[in-house]
Amino acid sequence: MGSLVRKTAEAELPTKYGNFKVICYEDCNKSQHLALVKGDIKDKKNVFVRVHSQCLTGDALGSLRCDCGQQLEKALKIIGKNGGVLLYMAQEGRGIGLMNKIVAYRYQDHGMDTVEANLKLGFKADSRDYTIGAQMLADLGLSTIRLLTNNPRKIEGLEKYGLKIVERIPIVIKSNKINKKYLRAKKEKLGHYLEEKGVVE
Repeated sequence: MGSLVRKTAEAELPTKYGNFKVICYEDCNKSQHLALVKGDIKDKKNVFVRVHSQCLTGDALGSLRCDCGQQLEKALKIIGKNGGVLLYMAQEGRGIGLMNKIVAYRYQDHGMDTVEANLKLGFKADSRDYTIGAQMLADLGLSTIRLLTNNPRKIEGLEKYGLKIVERIPIVIKSNKINKKYLRAKKEKLGHYLEEKGVVE
């Protein structure tokens, strides 16, 4: 399979989690994704990696409906301290897009869980694909990684393209009264691992 992604821009990005290099990639559908790189990862093995799907409402607006913003922040803290890569993927709403995600919210307001809402809209429970993320990591020179995730599908999706995941690091987030049903659906219907202990930041 040929490359489906190309590097289009690169700059320094100082953040409250440390100084990162930010690299923009564009895929064959013209979607744009970011790689935030902390430290010198060239030729290094077992690098910390987080593949994070864009969640505007959770990441930027502080939504309590999900745990996405908290997962992003925790991953950036871990990578900021230990070095590694965070991929920020344009896969809003587990791949259904922003508008459909808001419609799914409406269904959830009327009693559905997040999986039921996606299925009601005619989508898979999780429509994300990890081909582009795997190619971005390969372009950055990574082959063996320590993956920050609760989602077993990410492990399967990345390993399918030749990456070796030597360790899965859980991202532990405490639930709130609003997102308990959401997290229960992720665990029971999507098979996410929701542990009580994770990596020390």
